[in-house]
Amino acid sequence: EVQLVESGGGLVQAGGSLRLSCAASGFTFDDYAIGWFRQAPGKEREGVSCISSSDGSTYYADSVKGRFTISSDNAKNTVYLQMNSLKPEDTAVYYCAASIGGLDGSRWYRLFEYDYWGQGTQVTVSS
Repeated sequence: EVQLVESGGGLVQAGGSLRLSCAASGFTFDDYAIGWFRQAPGKEREGVSCISSSDGSTYYADSVKGRFTISSDNAKNTVYLQMNSLKPEDTAVYYCAASIGGLDGSRWYRLFEYDYWGQGTQVTVSS
């Protein structure tokens, strides 16, 4: 059974940093992508970033480019999202998700492309 568990959320002041972790278990797939999504109160869930296992390609939403960095540690089966220069508008529940078969730049942000989802971790940025 595939499980994704997020951690690392919390309360931080604007301009601060957090690092989210997505620990994956039950994975036996050779080609997959891990994405980070977020959902703020009253808003739709949106793609934040994605990393592809096949070639390490990374993708970012325009709103986080230059501030967030996605990375993976295959030995630990963990994907990280380093979030710097946080803004109040980054406040949301952050979810990681796994897509079997990998994704490219035209598909990574589509929720329906993902097969497994974590439970989410709250990130709150105070002004």
